[in-house]
Amino acid sequence: MPLYEVGKEAERVILVGVSEQDGDDAEDSIEELKELVRTAGAVVAGMIIQKREKIHPGTYVGTGKVKEIAELLADTDATGIVCDDELSPAQLKNLEELLETKVMDRTLIILDIFAARASTSEGKIQVELAQLKYRLSRLTGLGRSLSRLGGGIGTRGPGEKKLEMDRRLINSRVAQLNRELKEVKMHREVNRQQRKRSGIPVAAIVGYTNAGKSTLLNTLTSAEVLEEDQLFATLDPTTRVLELSGDQEMLLTDTVGFIRKLPHHLIDAFRSTLEEAKYADLILHVVDASNPQMDKQIQIVYDTLQRLEIKGQKIVTVFNKTDLLEESLPLHDFRADETLHISAKTGYGLEELKDRLEKILREGKRLIEETISYQKAGIIQDIRRKGELLQEEYREDGIFIRAYVPAEFYYM
Repeated sequence: MPLYEVGKEAERVILVGVSEQDGDDAEDSIEELKELVRTAGAVVAGMIIQKREKIHPGTYVGTGKVKEIAELLADTDATGIVCDDELSPAQLKNLEELLETKVMDRTLIILDIFAARASTSEGKIQVELAQLKYRLSRLTGLGRSLSRLGGGIGTRGPGEKKLEMDRRLINSRVAQLNRELKEVKMHREVNRQQRKRSGIPVAAIVGYTNAGKSTLLNTLTSAEVLEEDQLFATLDPTTRVLELSGDQEMLLTDTVGFIRKLPHHLIDAFRSTLEEAKYADLILHVVDASNPQMDKQIQIVYDTLQRLEIKGQKIVTVFNKTDLLEESLPLHDFRADETLHISAKTGYGLEELKDRLEKILREGKRLIEETISYQKAGIIQDIRRKGELLQEEYREDGIFIRAYVPAEFYYM
């Protein structure tokens, strides 16, 4: 008798958004929510956007629109709704009671994706911490959701047992996770100090989610980081060595992608990871040049950097995916110190990017020509590590070198 695989039926949801003024990005935001829901494993059965002066404090949308949503739920056999903003406990409770269905918001979907993608112990701690803080603030509003046993999107991570904890137990778990995260942060700080002592400069790769950060890291360093055409394909940060000419090296650190309305729970939980950009010597900002929302995404990245108090570093913006453009258009980022056009997938522009990075590394260094006695030959290894050794010649009176060196070597 043949065996048949029975696949789990995907959840069907209705997306609900509010447009508070003409010209806002409500439609683009809900299209992005559609992609988030798809990434989380559900199917979008319909979308509704209501134009209102402001979000309804009790039901997110107006009461008339709630009735319209109920009709659409019945017509499409949808199993729940996803709102495009973070719902208050009252909004969540009221919508569940009025619609008698599963109610989720954008924040819950993002947390759910993060829970599915976290692979390291640090990532799992950060995700669980963010989820518990989110649920802790909504204990009074979750109502039926707390005892929900159906599973599906929005329920990954801590699990049903933790969802049923009372406030005291959740606070206890949050405190424990904070202690664990503090240890991870201390370990990260030790690694950061070791990198600083090594003298190898660090560039943090930032950008909107799905801009091609992982593809760029892979192409430049053969890092073998997961690449998928999905939002938040990679979550845990990866650091790899980029080898440049003249025996120069640079560490490239990938960071979690930014997105519209990035939940503050995630910003707080992932602060130690995102601070890799804060302590980097250089910000490498990757932009998806083929995305129609490119300018808006650039603004969101800069807004997020500001929220993280990341400032002062030189910014190199690379407009990626230029191979997907039908025509060559002028692309600008006036807040960046350098801009380039590249395609991480095809390799176009990457040699020029390396040249620019080498040029930046030479800034603040001086070209010297010196003969070093054989008794002080050990200094050459330091120059290789912290500078750029262009020429090395062994002579009778010592070792002649020609190199770019940082200030500490000026007076050898």
